[in-house]
Amino acid sequence: MEAAIRVLNEMVGDGVVDAYALGGAMAAVFYVEPVATFDLDVFVILPPAERDQLVITLERQNRWLSDRGYHAEGEHVMVESVPVQLLPAYNDLVAEAVVTALDKPLGQVTARVCRPEHLMAILVQTGRAKDRARLQMFLEEAEFDSAALEELVDRFGLRERWMAWTA
Repeated sequence: MEAAIRVLNEMVGDGVVDAYALGGAMAAVFYVEPVATFDLDVFVILPPAERDQLVITLERQNRWLSDRGYHAEGEHVMVESVPVQLLPAYNDLVAEAVVTALDKPLGQVTARVCRPEHLMAILVQTGRAKDRARLQMFLEEAEFDSAALEELVDRFGLRERWMAWTA
C-alpha cells in the first residue's frame, strides 16, 4: 500500500488532483481494528476546471495513471498491485473530509486520511448495513472528538439517522 500512497502523493504534486484522502475500510484501520477489504477508497478533489464541468469524469486522472503503467480493472485502477478506487468528493461532507484530512505516517510515506469524525459521519450518511456495523466499531474502539462528531451530524442533516443508529 505504501507504493500506492506514493503515487497518490505524486498525483497531488503534479496537479492531477487538488487533494485526496483515504476513506472506507483502509482509512478505518488507522482508528479501529482492521476489517477485510480488497481495495483502497480514495476521495479526491479535482482541479476547479474539472469539478465545475456539467459531467464530472476521472478521464485525466485515469490517463495520468495509465501513462505510468497503471490500468483500469473495472471500477478500480491497479496501482502497485493495489486496487484503487478514485471517488470524486461527491458532496460537501466528503469534500470537507478531504480538506481536513490528517497526515498519517505509513512506512516511508505520509498518507492523507479522513478524520475519524468525518469517517463516522460519512458512514451514517451512506447508510448501508456494513456502514452501521463499522460505525459501531468506531464508537467502541476509536478515539474521536464527540463534540466535533455531533456538530457534523447536525450540520449535515444526519441527526435522525444518527439517533436511530445509536439508540
